[in-house]
Formats: sequence, C-alpha cells, structure tokens
Amino acid sequence: MKKYNFNELEKKWQNKWELKKLFKAEPQKNKKKYYVLEMFPYPSGKLHMGHVRNYTLGDVIARFKHSNGFNVLHPMGWDSFGLPAENAAKENNVHPKEWTKKNIKTMKAQLKRMGFSYDWDRELATSNEDYYHQEQKIFLEFYKKGLVYKKSTYVNWDPVENCVLANEQVIDGKGWRSGVDVEKKLMSQWFLKITKYAKDLEKSLMDLKFWPEKVKVMQKNWIGESKGLKINFSLTDKKKLEVFTTRADTLFGASFLAIASEHSIAKEYAKKNKEIKVFIKKCQENLNLQEEEFEKLEKIGFKLPINAINPITKEKIPVYIANFIIMEYGTGAVFGCPAHDQRDFEFAKKYNLNIKQVIESNDDSELDKAYTGDGKLINSDFLNGLNIGDAKKKISDFLINKKQAKIETIYRLKDWSISRQRYWGCPIPIMYSNDGSTLAATIDDLPILLPEDVDFSKSQNPLQDHPEWKNTKYLKTGEDVTRETETFDTFFESSWYFARFCSPYSKEIIDKKEAEYWLPVNQYIGGIEHAILHLLYSRFFTRALYDCGLINIKEPFESLLTQGMVCHKTFKDQKNNWVDPIDFDKNKNKEKFVIGKSEKMSKSKKNVVDPDLILNQYGADTARLFMLSDSPPEKDLEWTDTGINGAFKYLSRLWDLVNNNLDLLLKTKGEGNFSKDNKFISAINKTIYYVTIDYENFRFNRAIARIREFTNLVFENEEKLIKDNKLFKYLIESILKILSPMTPHITEEMWSLIGNKDFLIKSSWPVVDKKYLEIKNVILAIQINGKLKDTIELPFDTNSLEVEKKALSLPKITKIIGKNKPKKIIVVKNKVANIVI
Repeated sequence: MKKYNFNELEKKWQNKWELKKLFKAEPQKNKKKYYVLEMFPYPSGKLHMGHVRNYTLGDVIARFKHSNGFNVLHPMGWDSFGLPAENAAKENNVHPKEWTKKNIKTMKAQLKRMGFSYDWDRELATSNEDYYHQEQKIFLEFYKKGLVYKKSTYVNWDPVENCVLANEQVIDGKGWRSGVDVEKKLMSQWFLKITKYAKDLEKSLMDLKFWPEKVKVMQKNWIGESKGLKINFSLTDKKKLEVFTTRADTLFGASFLAIASEHSIAKEYAKKNKEIKVFIKKCQENLNLQEEEFEKLEKIGFKLPINAINPITKEKIPVYIANFIIMEYGTGAVFGCPAHDQRDFEFAKKYNLNIKQVIESNDDSELDKAYTGDGKLINSDFLNGLNIGDAKKKISDFLINKKQAKIETIYRLKDWSISRQRYWGCPIPIMYSNDGSTLAATIDDLPILLPEDVDFSKSQNPLQDHPEWKNTKYLKTGEDVTRETETFDTFFESSWYFARFCSPYSKEIIDKKEAEYWLPVNQYIGGIEHAILHLLYSRFFTRALYDCGLINIKEPFESLLTQGMVCHKTFKDQKNNWVDPIDFDKNKNKEKFVIGKSEKMSKSKKNVVDPDLILNQYGADTARLFMLSDSPPEKDLEWTDTGINGAFKYLSRLWDLVNNNLDLLLKTKGEGNFSKDNKFISAINKTIYYVTIDYENFRFNRAIARIREFTNLVFENEEKLIKDNKLFKYLIESILKILSPMTPHITEEMWSLIGNKDFLIKSSWPVVDKKYLEIKNVILAIQINGKLKDTIELPFDTNSLEVEKKALSLPKITKIIGKNKPKKIIVVKNKVANIVI
C-alpha cells in the first residue's frame, strides 16, 4: 500500500494547478462572479499562524465557490511600504527595497506551500513603482476635488530619530526605540477630508447587512455623530462665542464656559498675558494623548478676564481656558453644568464655582457627584416639570426663535493626517516654488520615484538630505522647485488595493470595465483590530474614488468576516522567564515549570508555533484541517498538539481506506442504482445537505464534524460496503468533493488515483437527491444583520411566514431586537433567516 507522503503529493498538485493556471480569473458574462479577499500582509519576513488561519479561511471560501460554478477572483499582494523596512536598512545595512523583495520571496513560497488558490498573475506590491505611480494620480484627483489640504498640527516628535511618532509608538512619554522624552511639535501636515463623508459613513453602516455588528458599532462610535445646538453667548468684551451642546436642557444650570487652548480667543489673550501663554503650552502637551489617557487627566483651567452672558438667565458666568476641551470637537467651546456632568462637577469643585441642580434626582440630599440620570426639570423657569426630551425640544425652539441658536450635527471623526517623515513610502506628488507656494505635480511629472542612492546613517528622513532628488524642475513652467520630502501614511496604500486587484497592470488608475465586473469585494476577511482605521479608510476611499468618477460603487466590501486569534498555552520557568513550548515538551521535569493560560501567540511570550515546522511534520492539508476544525472562524483558536495530531490521523486513515481498495475503485465504472432505503445513501445526502449549509455560513468546524462523522460510518462498514463497489465509490467520491475545499491536495490525489481524469476542483459540487433525503426537520441559522445569533429546528420546507414568526419568538432574538421593529426578514428556504434591524 502506498504511504501518505504529504510532501510529495502537495508539491505535485501545487505544480499542476500553477501549470494549468486553474485560478486565473477573467471576467465571464455567463458566470456569476465572486470576489474573495483576505487582508494582504506586510512582508515582515515569515508567515505566522495568524496569517495561516486567515488565508486558509479565504481559500476554503474561494474553493467552495469555484465548485459551485462561480467565477472566482482570489488575489494576493503585499502591503510593502512601512517603517520596519527602513529600520532594517539602518540596522543591517540593507536597502529597504532589497529587504522587502527578499521577504516577499520567502513569504510567497510559504503561501504556495499552503496550496492557496491565488491568481498569482494579479500579484501586486504597494512599493512597486507601477502601484504607487497610480496612487500619486489618485492623490492629484483628490486634490482637484478639494479633498486634500495642509495645516499645522501638534505631533509627537522624537528628537533623537528626528521623526514623528504615532501615538502607539509613545510609551510612558518616551520614544519606543530611542527611549528619550517625546516632544510636542507644531508641524505642517497633509490631510484628507474624511470628515466630508462623516454623515454618509455613519448612516450607511445600516446597509452593511453582512458585517459583524461589533465592527459597525466601533465605526459608529469612532465617527461619533452628535446632534445638538450651537448657542451664541455674548461676552462682556462685546464679542460672541459659539458653544456646541447636546444638553441644552441644562442651560439654566450653566455656571461657566470652557474653551480649548487652540481657540482663537485663547490665542488672542495669550499675546497679552505670559501666564496664559505658559498655560496654553502646558495644555498642548496633552493634545495627542489617547482618549482614555486624556479622560484621566486632572481637569485644570485658566480664568480669562471676561465673562459670558447666559442667553436664558442673563447671568454672567466666567470663561476658562480648559485642558479637557479640544478644538476639533464642535466649536472648541462648551458650557459647564456641574450638577449633571461629572467632568464639569470636578472642575467646579476645584475652582469653587456654582453647582445648580436643574434635573430632579431621587435623592434630596446635597450632590456629592454629578447626577446624570433621568428626571423632571427643576429650577429652570418655563422648563420646570418637563422630562429631558421635551425640555430639549422646548428650549431649542425658544433659542432658535430668538436667533440665539441653530440645530447642528457634529462628528467626533477627525480628518486623516497622511504625512509621514519617512523614506520608504509613496512620495507625495507636491512641489514648492521658491516663494513657498504649493504646486501640485502634473501628470507629466509622474511618477515621482524614490531615489535608491540614499544614506540611512543619519537619523532624519533621507529624502530631506538628497539635493539631487529634492531639487527639480516643474515641467509645466520650467521653474526650479523643491519636492515634498514626506511620504504617505501606509494606510493610503491599503485603502484602495482591493480595486487595483481588478486590473493590477493597467496604465489607468483602475480599469473601469474590470472594476464594474468584479467590485465590490463579495467577502473580505481580516482581524477586528482593523475595524476603525483600515476598514473606515477603505470606505472613505471608495466614496472619494466614486466622486472622482473612477469606480461605480460606494462600499468596498459586501460581507466581512473577522477571524479570531490563534492562541497557545504559555509556560514559565522558576525564574519567571517565558519558555518555548518545544523546550517544555522536551524537558522531563515538568514540575519545574508553571503552565499559564492560553494567550495569543507572540514572540515575547515564546508561545509561537512556526508554520514551516508544522508543514514539514504534518503537511499543509493537516494544518488547514486543524485550523478549521476546532473553533468557528470568528472565535479564537487554541493550538494543541492533540488537535493537530487528530487531524493528521483522520487524513491518514482516509488515505489508507482509499489505497487499500484502490483496485476495486479503479475497476468500478458508471453510476449505481441505489435503493431508497439504503441507509448510506440517505446518510451521505443528509451530510452533503448540512455540510453545504455549513460552508455557506462559514461554520467550517461543524462541516468537518459532519464529514468525519460520516467517514467514520464508512470506516466501520468497510467490509460491507466494498461488496457494493458502485455504492462504495459513490460515497468515497462524495467525501472527497465535500472535503476538498479544506484539504485540496490529498483529495485531488485520491480523486486522481481512483480513475478521474480532470481536476477535482473542476468537478461540480454534489447535488442533494431529495428522494433519499427525507428530512423531517432542518436546522435554520437565525441571523441579525447577517450575524449568526441562534438556530432553530423546523419542519423541512416550512413556509417563509412561519419561519419569520418562529424566528422572532426565539428568546435570544427577542432580547437582542428589544423594541426595534425589523425592517425586513430575508428567508432562504431550509437554510437561513436574516432579520434586518
């Protein structure tokens, strides 16, 4: 009997697939398209298990769709600009370009070893000149549309590295590499006007029916829509001050106004008063803190020599510059009602300001903290006795009629700073004339390529110190100009790569005909950690590209799957040092170690598993099967030796079953005429039916459990089944078909061994024969906005109205929906009911 040699057969089929270009995608009018895409990797050097899981999920979906007759686009590329390459250049004296190319070569070979069904003819890398040439054109289109501007803002500046650091790169106030105190520096930066689309980005979240609710909530909170009033306060120096509030109902309780340190009034007084200037500088040191840190700051203020007049009570109240007010939110000015806002309460206590309660609480005692609950209005003249909602409406109407306020909607979202003081990035296509004026590059000036003869021995951006590159001619006028030496934030590249995959080698930014066929991406897969930046930026980019006439869609990703992390147990020695799992396994004195909880694989905790070692020991199919079998995709997966060994044993046993009976299977031709009462035929039809539903709902762990359950039935009845050779072959072929998207190499090999001439990937997905099915009940997936929330067992072919009724009566569903009325319910017969709220 031939032994299961996974190394040999996996290489064999990978070469065959590549030679025949089985996964090359071209538009086909007679076929329904399906575009599946995993978030492309940064070429750091080697794949990790998180990559393996992510790309395995995408590949299974792609292969399943191939087998179901779809025209599948499944590309792969590299997010190849970025800081690590530049650091490698400094540390290892290697050019970022060469370091990146080497890493791409290594990681591409690893991806090919996994047998992923990529169309490698569409491979792209964002650091390739043809990619960032088109990106520079996009910038110019945005510039013409008024979506780009430059302004000064405070940034984290590392004085040793001479560069801007992201907030995440500042640890305890020090640079993450240099270890020196980070300074706040006012610098001129390029921005994209993402705020122009804030309303649309927020409102259209409800249309993303197949996105996880958690991601939508994260984006909604990040965009941060606030509806309220802009109220005009008169100042005692005869000026006016606009204040934004969402709590106009508490205006009778206002005891101070607070303005941001960047407010024009604050700047005006800083010119006259050195103390104010010093205070403002102190405030600005905290401007780039993370939101959580910013909230924890001690609330401090500086009282200005003016008062404001409450437009309702006509009382004079003090005006402060306060460190907790930011200019980017609202008008950069608020009124403080200490009795009903804890931040205002703490500030009022600190500066001995009046605290006037205007919403009745259940406790009549003096407030020792702000009351933020519901209640009737008190001490508020014509608002007394009203609830908060009615009071808001009444005072809004009053102030608007008096022309002292207007309704306003504002957003927490800030414009996107895209400037980076780095070499290894896409050059910003801007030039400056000798008089300092800004000149957008013309198409003839493009591409602006990175120079390769750069010096990384200095800490500053090499482009600043490269006169031959920096100083050039503006082709439109022939004048001498200076190039912009900053490069794009790497999120710029990843915000449109999905569209470039439609036509990666086009001379145009995007080939409209190709994009019209392939876009949007039908299924996108990646970590939830990208919910805010990458996913939001991609949605913004798509709208901006649409407005520039470059594509005809506004949402990039129809459906989103956020996979969980790959975790492993952690180990420590008696000195509290992290220990590698391999070293733990080798050591016989296990009592010397402390076994910790299972955590995300990380180099720092030494609980990583090298994919190459797994591929060498078990092969790609086993790794893929285990990655899919133990947890649903959206949940974390715990890596265990027991699990990977179990997957290998199953595939080995299936291999032995086929090879032990190879002569019989090869001799068997034609289709059998099976009895309706045949329990094996009934069992395989039920298995195919449920496994198909599991594939469609990405419940791969359930699909594997069902396939293994049926395979065990075949194992147990081998002697009986081989007596009916046509039945036996039909069952084996059916198993291979439904297992193939997850373990493509071994199934292709066995498919070929038993006499099939064409590729298994080209064979059609098995069709359920209903005469054998006789399913009395089916399990339906119950989704809310495309997210699985529950399941229900109902009689086969239950009509849609009854499905809706039963789904809405489920306790889990009623709890989630609450008082919301479903907008519609989409029922796919015998499979799923999706409740849209």
